[in-house]
Amino acid sequence: MTDAFRADQLGSLLRPAELKEARQAFTEGRIDRGQLTEVEDSAILQALERQKQSGIEIYSDGEFRRASFQNDLADSVDGYSESESPSVVRIWQGGGDNQPVQQNTTQVVIGKLRQARRLTDTQTSFLKAHSPGPFKMTLPTPNQFPAISFKEGITDQFYADRSELLWDIVKIIKSEIAALIDDQVAYIQIDAPRYSYYVDSNWRSHLRELGVDPDEAFDEAVAADNACLEGAAPEGITRAIHICRGNNQSMWYAQGGYEPIAEKLFGTLNVDRILLEYDTERSGGFEPLRFVPDNKTVVLGLISSKDPTMESQDELLRRIDEASKYVPLEQLALSPQCGFASTEAGNLLTDDEQWRKLELVVETARKVWG
Repeated sequence: MTDAFRADQLGSLLRPAELKEARQAFTEGRIDRGQLTEVEDSAILQALERQKQSGIEIYSDGEFRRASFQNDLADSVDGYSESESPSVVRIWQGGGDNQPVQQNTTQVVIGKLRQARRLTDTQTSFLKAHSPGPFKMTLPTPNQFPAISFKEGITDQFYADRSELLWDIVKIIKSEIAALIDDQVAYIQIDAPRYSYYVDSNWRSHLRELGVDPDEAFDEAVAADNACLEGAAPEGITRAIHICRGNNQSMWYAQGGYEPIAEKLFGTLNVDRILLEYDTERSGGFEPLRFVPDNKTVVLGLISSKDPTMESQDELLRRIDEASKYVPLEQLALSPQCGFASTEAGNLLTDDEQWRKLELVVETARKVWG
């Protein structure tokens, strides 16, 4: 088993105000790319220092060079464009006054995808030069894109169906993972919120309405992620996958425990480490962890990146003990349930609350594992 990284994080951090302002200025043409990069570099260096002070065991650039956790794919290929009408209309739960919020996805595949550049080359190079310790690089699952970027009447002129598009994207993500391994990146993480569709009865019904068998779609999703990760990881490199139920400005879009997919998901995914959302009852209980093989680590996402309320350490210790009834303690680690800013807007916490939460991860991990 690779490094335990008992005190883990998901990758994204709240963007500083000056970074948000610089990106807006760049979008409006008021500064150039070089000026934006200077602001990004400075913000990342400050975030790395704060992570060092917190004691977190694996570093991240906070995804500060991204507009969202998934935009590196569209930014690195030809064949994407903004559509006048949405490809997906999604209802997010937990918005203002706890009311549902509609958000539309308008980025559509309008041609055969052709990779123009690597997804994370700039991010990786900077972290190799400046990270105080081992760092992770996150990538979106290829399963994310056919669901949100395939628009009938447009995309089907180039891809017969979502499955054909999926396997073209697999080639791109697989190539990036191979490059990260060549770069000796310590920790490579696929972010995969799409699996939440297969545990939520409402989303399973929605798939059937689209003429998609949810069980067959789940099998293909696992096969796609495994294809990206196939082959044994070199010594000292951790391959991980993160499963969540949506994370956008403290909102979510799916719920349900892992039981319906646990045996195949945990047993057959070609990863060393599985990061699981476990901060609310939406995730169900720990019983599905009985399917985790003895060569994999489970990172318990017990601390909310959505809610500014600080968790009780005693309650965290109790829940870790409960999880250890299904997975041995030496196969467990701790983290927030998701990133603090899966999109640039970020979740509804302050910077101080974010860092206190990461410090709580570290303090609790030290108490449990030493």
